[in-house]
Amino acid sequence: MPVVNFTIERLYKFLPGIDLNRVLEVLPFIGLDIEGIDSEVLRIEYNPNRPDFASDYGIVRALRGLLGIETGIPKLKINKEVKNHCVNVDKSVCDTRPYIVALIAKNGKLDNSTITQLTAMQDDLQNGIGRVRRKASIGIHNMDEIQFPVRYCTVNEDFSFIPLKQESRQEIKSILKRSKIREDYGHILGGVKRYPIVVDSKDNVLAFPPIVNGDTTKISTDTNNLFIEITGNNIKTVEDILAILAITLYDAGFEVHNVTINNFDGNAYTPRMDVSHIDTNTSDINILLGLDVQVSEIVRCLKKSRLDAKETRNKKIIQCCIPRYRIDILNYVDIAEEVAIGYGIYNLKPTIPHTTLVGQKDVTSTYINIMRNTMVGLQMLEIVNFSLVSKKIQYSLPGIAEPEKVPSVIATKSREHEVLRDMLIPSLLKSLSRNIHEEYPQKLFEIGKIFNWGQNINEYWSLAAVVAHNAADYTEVKSIMQTLLKLSFGKSVTTKVASHSVFIHGRCASIIVDDESVGILGEITPFAIDNFKLRVPVAAFELNLSKLLRN
Repeated sequence: MPVVNFTIERLYKFLPGIDLNRVLEVLPFIGLDIEGIDSEVLRIEYNPNRPDFASDYGIVRALRGLLGIETGIPKLKINKEVKNHCVNVDKSVCDTRPYIVALIAKNGKLDNSTITQLTAMQDDLQNGIGRVRRKASIGIHNMDEIQFPVRYCTVNEDFSFIPLKQESRQEIKSILKRSKIREDYGHILGGVKRYPIVVDSKDNVLAFPPIVNGDTTKISTDTNNLFIEITGNNIKTVEDILAILAITLYDAGFEVHNVTINNFDGNAYTPRMDVSHIDTNTSDINILLGLDVQVSEIVRCLKKSRLDAKETRNKKIIQCCIPRYRIDILNYVDIAEEVAIGYGIYNLKPTIPHTTLVGQKDVTSTYINIMRNTMVGLQMLEIVNFSLVSKKIQYSLPGIAEPEKVPSVIATKSREHEVLRDMLIPSLLKSLSRNIHEEYPQKLFEIGKIFNWGQNINEYWSLAAVVAHNAADYTEVKSIMQTLLKLSFGKSVTTKVASHSVFIHGRCASIIVDDESVGILGEITPFAIDNFKLRVPVAAFELNLSKLLRN
């Protein structure tokens, strides 16, 4: 979870006369956790679905509402900028990074603390809703060094400029060869023939998005006027980020001015800060929260959450007003959450459900707990991995042939989360690879769901275990597996010679219980061990728990 460092000095500056203990009491009710606190700094952890909390300005904005200092939608004045303060967009960017939005922030003051907040916010927004700069990247520039109008266009790989914190001109192709840039962001522009840049009318390079800014427009404590540009491949994302930055810079004391974006298909003014509206039935809110409050109370609660609302002609429906920067509010459920926050979660009273049903543990959960305790008793360490993994981890590195049909994520946002696992062992090998510097033996197990295609997507409970040390072998994991099944199910086990590409040929067997194959065990191939960069032999087994529990 991302973290904001909030100095105690700035807290008292923004909220004069407020008791620190009262602030600490309120923070959890708006979804903020205190990761650490000392005499100078509060380390506040926030949920990524609230990117407006990526700076202390956003946190103060919410606190002012809950503490009753200032309620309702925050004030924000957008000034109309002069005509030539515009961005001219070249049609060539369509094939690389087609969207750009911008704003101008004037007559502010940047001190070291504000710069720290803005740069940390920039990183969090780019890495979060910007999807590590793939969907959107941010450039923060000293406006006084810019000659308008600005152009957003493309150049070839031989184009050169002075990157941020560098002293000499560098060609784009050499910038992309830097190991860290190539590893972190190079893939975003992979395969393009021309590269996007933002330049002013004097051909000073402001940015080479999403890779690096130019050095000419770097900001400092002497900067009073800012030019913010955001480029990306998703128009909603770049506009969302700009809205969050606009309200933040306004709270930081800047005058916010719009910028004209002269696109090849029309013109637009940014930032667009119009409020949105959601019509909500008050009875839906009361049912969700277990309350029975009137419209006036719901409106009061929403205002404390820095929203607004008004009653419609239909007395049961209220029209909720959502500020542009609150990109997390999508429907009436989100509205109900904001009402709960404004009402005070500590004021909600538990009620007894109107039902005669009696709950009890699921049989599957009971057996899984028995097996978990047995594995721990066998000195195995449990880990938990994601069900979504990369094809590289699941198939390429362990040397497993990829099935023709794999449950996959459509348009995945991360290369690490492409497919649903059909086997747990590859994830355990990945865990071993991340702990090669730890002491051996390492004995890990995992209980989780696996998936495969039938007529539909089928899912099963599975248990897998790995043993890694210099003497790890087939006999050891077979002993662990037999002990597990004997103690957990009272089952006797036989094994039958089998083959699987992740196991060494001749050192692999099928696990037979009640004349049915319920799993596989063996010694991991040198190919997989080398690919995962492991240093010792590894033996493993995997059981289909759904088959065992069915019997």
